[in-house]
Parts: sequence; C-alpha cells; structure tokens
Amino acid sequence: MGLRQAITPYLWFDSEAEEAARFYVSVFPNSRILTVARYSELGPGPEGSVMVVLFELDGLQFGAINGGTIFKLSEATSFLIDCRTQEEIDFYWEKLGAGGLYQPCGWLKDRFGLSWQVNSQELVEKAHSDPAISQRVMAAMMQMQKIDLAVLWKAVEGA
Repeated sequence: MGLRQAITPYLWFDSEAEEAARFYVSVFPNSRILTVARYSELGPGPEGSVMVVLFELDGLQFGAINGGTIFKLSEATSFLIDCRTQEEIDFYWEKLGAGGLYQPCGWLKDRFGLSWQVNSQELVEKAHSDPAISQRVMAAMMQMQKIDLAVLWKAVEGA
C-alpha cells in the first residue's frame, strides 16, 4: 500500500524506523503500519533489515527511513499535537516524553529524537489574534514545561 497524500513527511532514523513507527502507532488513535520495506542484497543497508516503514497517525501518513548516522532529527522540525483538554495534554506529554527530553513551552523530544509540541491549536490561534493576549500567554507559557491549559486560558482572559 503506497502513500496517497500530496505531501508526506519522511523521518530519518539510524536503524530504529520500525521501532519508532510502532511506538507512534501505539500512541495515536486511528493509526497503523501500512508497509515495511527491507533492504535487498543490493544494500546499502544489511540485507533483510528495515529500509522504509510507511505508517499512518490519526489519518496522516508518514514515512520512516533507516538511513544510518548521516542525518539527525532536530527541533528544526516538530509536530504540533492539537489537544482539546488537559487530559489529552497529560496523555501525550507522558507517552511521548517517556525516555526522551521535556523542554519548555510544551515541547518535548521523544526517545527517538523527534520533537513534538503538545498544546492547543485553539489557544495558540487565540493568542496570535491580539498582541496583548499573545504577550500574556507567552509570559505564562515561558514558566512551563508541560502546558497548563487553565493557566493559559486565564492569561487569554487577562487574569
């Protein structure tokens, strides 16, 4: 089964593409592994080892490639998880952050090196709608690692 979106993000891993894809599929609802392709005798990876994993996270398709140590994932690319409730934030924060690195302002780097923003898109859009709101929300957010929606909505309201 091939990918059918116009633009598909591909993630580069040393050798843990399948492990990472299976982990992500276990975290997000409506997710699945689509296919696993393996290196042939032509290489460049060891014959039979995983070359590419195609997978879907809640309807969005991704590719993961085992390309070796040439490139590394970094915060230069991150994925925002649009959470509607504090419970969702807590869930994704704990699941994705386990074994990784928790960072300020709702960012974390998972154990594979992929960066995630665990936040509310609704709140972010509201904060960007007005410079005064944006300042208050940013000041509150800079005091956090994991997002506290109640505190940030108070900042939106001016409290």
